[in-house]
Order: sequence, then C-alpha cells, then structure tokens
Amino acid sequence: MTEQMSGRKGPGPAIPAPSPRDLAARSPHREGGRTAAEPPPAAGFPPPGPASSGPASSGPTSSGPAGNGPASSGPASSGPTSSGPAGNGPASTVPASSGPAGNGPAGNAAASTVPASTVPASTVSAVAAPAEPPRVHAGPATVRATGAQALVYALERVGADVVFGIPGGAILPAYDPLLDSKAIRHILVRHEQGAGHAATGYAQATGRVGVCMATSGPGATNLVTPIADAYMDSVPIVAITGQVSTGLIGTDGFQEADISGITLPITKHNFLVTKAGDIARTIGEAFHVASTGRPGPVLVDVAKDAMQAMTEFSWPVPFELPGYHPVTRPHARQVREAARLIGEARRPVLYVGGGVIKARASAQLRELAELTGIPVVTTLMARGAFPDKHPRHLGMPGMHGTVAAVGALQKADLLIALGTRFDDRVTGKLDTFAPGAQIVHADIDPAEISKNRRADVPIVGDCREVIADLIAAIRAEHEQGQRPDLGAWHAQVDSWRTTYPLGYDSPADGSLAPQYVIERIGKIAGPEALYVAGVGQHQMWAAQFIDYEHPRTWINSGGLGTMGFAVPAAMGAKVGCPAATVWAIDGDGCFQMTNQELATCALEGIAIKVAVINNGSLGMVRQWQTLFYNERYSNTDLHPGDQPSRPTGTRIPDFVKLAEAYGCEGIRCEEPGDVDRVIERAMAIDDRPVVVDFVVHKDAMVWPMVAAGTSNNDIKFARGLAPDWGGAEE
Repeated sequence: MTEQMSGRKGPGPAIPAPSPRDLAARSPHREGGRTAAEPPPAAGFPPPGPASSGPASSGPTSSGPAGNGPASSGPASSGPTSSGPAGNGPASTVPASSGPAGNGPAGNAAASTVPASTVPASTVSAVAAPAEPPRVHAGPATVRATGAQALVYALERVGADVVFGIPGGAILPAYDPLLDSKAIRHILVRHEQGAGHAATGYAQATGRVGVCMATSGPGATNLVTPIADAYMDSVPIVAITGQVSTGLIGTDGFQEADISGITLPITKHNFLVTKAGDIARTIGEAFHVASTGRPGPVLVDVAKDAMQAMTEFSWPVPFELPGYHPVTRPHARQVREAARLIGEARRPVLYVGGGVIKARASAQLRELAELTGIPVVTTLMARGAFPDKHPRHLGMPGMHGTVAAVGALQKADLLIALGTRFDDRVTGKLDTFAPGAQIVHADIDPAEISKNRRADVPIVGDCREVIADLIAAIRAEHEQGQRPDLGAWHAQVDSWRTTYPLGYDSPADGSLAPQYVIERIGKIAGPEALYVAGVGQHQMWAAQFIDYEHPRTWINSGGLGTMGFAVPAAMGAKVGCPAATVWAIDGDGCFQMTNQELATCALEGIAIKVAVINNGSLGMVRQWQTLFYNERYSNTDLHPGDQPSRPTGTRIPDFVKLAEAYGCEGIRCEEPGDVDRVIERAMAIDDRPVVVDFVVHKDAMVWPMVAAGTSNNDIKFARGLAPDWGGAEE
C-alpha cells in the first residue's frame, strides 16, 4: 500500500479484496429475504460491516456534490487477501473480506466480513454488528491475462456484482470475459442513460457502488447526464467506457470522444487507461475514490488496445492516489464548541441533509434529537433520515417544504447543519435566510463549509462520527447543568405544524387529485417499500404525501433534476434490493424519456411498479406558467388542444398499450373510487413490471411554495395565502 493510502511513510500491507465465494454469497440479487442495515432499512439490504476501531478511515460520507475532501489517516482495510480472479483464475480460500470499496457501506473502509446470506435478518441490528468469522489468509497469486480479463477480475475483487451496460466496438473486448464471470450479473439496458441512472438507483438503495458500462463516442456521451446527476447528489458510481485504440486518440477516429475531458467538471475523479498493466489498479482506485470521503461518480476510460494486450494480473494491488486523504474524524474542540452553542440556544433546529443517510447515521441522528429535544427538518435528499412520524420532525424545508419547517429555519437562533449544503432551493434568497441564526455546519467535504452561508462553527468529518462525538459532548454539558428549556420553541413550531398542515383540494369535476393517488400508494405499499421519483410536481407530491420512516426508501434526482430518472433508477434499486417493493412515481412527461427500460425490466425479471401521474402536461412548468406567465401555456401540453373538459391525460402514446407492448401489465385508473383497488391489484403482481396510468386533473399545483429568488419569509401555503407567523421572535 502506498503512503497516501495508509497514512504512513513507505510501503505497507496490501489492500485486500473480496473473495469469489464471498461475492457470490452476498450478491443482492441472490438474496432471499430482507436483512437490516440500520433500523430498519430498505428491504433486501445486506448488513453493513462494523465500524473500524483502528486508525483506518472508517466513516461513511456526507451529501451533496462530490468534492475533493482531505484525508484518510489510516489504512483502508485490514481484511484477508484473495488468491485468484473470481470465477476465472486460481480458486480463493478466503471466506470473507473487508476490502476498501466493495459491498460494504459507502465510505466504510472496513466492510462486513460476513456473507449476507449467512446472517439471519432477525439477528442483525445497528447496535450489535455480526461477529467476524475466522480469517484464512492466502498468499497472492499472479495470472496471465488480457487487459479485458484483468478489468473483469478487478471488478470481481472490489465487490461489483451487477453491471448495467450496452456493448459496442471499443468496449467489446471487456464483454468477452464478462460472459465467463460467475460473480457479476450484466444487465443489458436499452439506452446508456438508463444504465447510468440504474447504477445510481442501485447505489442509492444499497449504499454500494453502482457500475455502468458503455462504448466510446456516443455510448460514452450518453452517460454524461447520469454522471452529472450522480455528481450533484454525491452518489458512488463507477462508469467504465471503452475508448478508441491509443494510436487513434486525438485523431478524430470513428466513435472517438474525449469523455475524460467532457466529464472532468462532473466527476469526482476520472482516469484514461492506455496500458493493460494499469487496468486492475485503476479499477480498485476508482471504487475507493467513489465510495470514500464524499462519494461521487468516477469515470474509467480504457483504450481498446489496452484491453486487448496481455498483462500479469495479481490482487491486491497498491494504489497510487497522492493527495487523496478524506478526513472522517471531527476536531474535538469544534465539537465541544458546537455542544456549548446547543446548550445556550433557545430556538435551535437540526437541519439535516442527505449526508446523514450516506453516513448511515440515522440512528445517531435520532439519538441526538431525542437527547436534546431539538426540532428536525430533513431536506429532499434526506427524506427518511429521520422518521416522519417522530414528534420532533417538522418535515421538509425549502421551496415546497412545510410551513413549520420553513418557519423554524427562518426564526431559529441556531442551525445545526449536518451533511447538507445550503442550496438555493432550501435557503431561498440567501441573504434573508435564517437571519438570526448562528451556524454549526458539519460536512465531510470542507469545500461545502461556508460556501453559501458562513459557518460560526465549522466541523469537517463524517456525519456519523460527528454526531456520535456531539452526543458525548452534549451529555457532558448536561452533566454540568447546561440543559436549555425548549418548551416555548416546541409550542411555537407545533402551532405552525397544526395550523398549516400539508393538504390539497379534490377537483370539483370529480376527477383524480394526484396528491390523493400518491398518498394512497404510500399508505398501501407502506414505509418498507422503496419510492423512486422523476422530476416535477409528482416528485414534490411524493416527497410530501408519503411517510418515510427509514433511510434509503426515497430515491430521486435532487440536485440536477433529471427528467427520465425514475424508471431506470427504480430498475437499479430493485436489482439491489430484490425483496423490496419498488414504486416508480413518474409524470407523463418524464416517463416518455426513458420508458424503454421497461423492456429491460420485463426481460430481466425486474418487477418494478410504475405509477404514471398523467395530467397531460409538463406539470411543474405549467404551474409556473400559471403563476408567473399569465396562464400563457407555451408548449407544455402533451395532448391535442381540443381536449374535453374532463381530463383525459396523455393518450398518445396510450400508456396501457405501451406497457403491454413491453411485456408489462398495463392498468388505467380515472376514478377516485378505483384507486385503492388498482393499487392493490398492482401490488399483487410480482412476476412482471406493472404500469398504472393514473389520469389526474391538469390544474393541481404543489403547495406550499416559495417563489424562486424570493425570501422564505414569503412562503405561500396556497395561492395568495401566506402564513401568520404569530409574532414569533426574530
């Protein structure tokens, strides 16, 4: 291991990797039932490994766009080594591993050493990690292999068990040995964008690294949108692309595109590999970078002749990542100062972002909230990090957040921001956001701290470790008698929550309210299901009207806002968590962008359920045209202009016939009285995908709303109606 990975001078022990036996055992699509990662996670999710107690960088990571964080101070792993390429080379005698970037928690240097299939779900908890079995150490072995074989062997070693992709000329050498792999399932998608979003859905649902693969030129450029999407939401994916042969690079050869240059601003890191001997090491490095520190997408672009050349494959391999040292341990003095401010605050709020989920810190967050009594708001990317039904939860803040959550942030005297980045959809007009609040900002990426709002107490570190240390420091404050009385603050926020609850009106013509449809899906499918949304009105309604009680049960495109995200991301989530019910909640506009992946789902036996919220228009754009453009509906209707008064939604194409053409079950629902029956019918089908065309009223709007560029103080809970803040303290 090199100095930059171990934190020590000179050579050190090699980084171990999973064995073929372990990979096969813990492959999620081979799981028979649900296991627990933290109480309780998405169904079908393998258990995480115990936190490292040594000097290793063991913390998972914080949210937001992937950045270049500073330092891991210890070795990435201490597991056993494998003796040959899984399924192809010499057999491994190692039953388990804790490799640096495999199927363990994102950012956890020490992954689970127990194959998931051997741990009964009932015995796994967030408190007691499974016991580590005896390790059998095997010496490293070297095999002669092509670069393409080395790529596949390395993918097996780092724990990849699913690859979403499409073959093509430049990547074709990698597809030949992939056919022989016993540990990796390849899923042939219908468009490279679908591969990228599927990898993201897999990663978001499981916490493991998602993998997608495409050929050079247009294949690679079709991955740009999902790579940018993963970058904005800090999702650990590795995108592997073929590149033209080394001699053709820079000559405008057939299907040549500088995908490394194109994606440089939207990847955490990217590699161009031109030598066969560098392929295995680069794959290991890519998984390590993607899954540690602040997670994010990594591109590996491999020249075709490098895959065709012969090399010596051995594992583990030393990494060469100078300067990459993510910090996970927070500074004790900063934590004590944060605890002191919490002890003095009278109107504090825990402002929680997606980093808490990525850090697997939901249990610690709940402990902190219950210890202090501080109200909690969870951003769009953090839905499920804190139970919606918990009495201290105020809901989602931001442009379409609850009045209670928005008001609490505005009137707070202290914000404890955890794994969040103060983005514009939460803050509104930045110079009016939380004007009277001091800021404690904890994030694993130092570039996020004070980027938008200056932090009074900056804390760089992994959210789980920050929260754990903060709990200890607050307990010490309590022992010294520093326990603030938050009774008046609780009464105030409870008053806002009671006075301005989320709600909606039923259409006067008796047609379907989209909010009702989504609310009923949530009630019938329940909090154990996974919900994946596209982008627009249906996304906001799904965030508002479904109760999220567990982390990793809500998946959406938050930062980039990618239409067409839902169907392929739901496909990836279902592959990662096969025992879970997965609902894609999509709009009729979004659905038409990537619905070809229904063919993939039907052929691969991926039984997702899709609710198309069909209002016959690009709903969120139409809402803005209603509110800000004098109801001038320029190019937002998806149906002919001579529609009857009662909504019929988009009928070209006919979504029911389209679903049937793709080998799915197609159902249409237009009456409120049929909603429950239709949802229950969809829930009963588990041998093929289901598409339900819910024809809803076209004029439904998302409320509450803070208009773009305005202050959160100007929130409206309905058109023309603003809350009365009741003389709350400034």
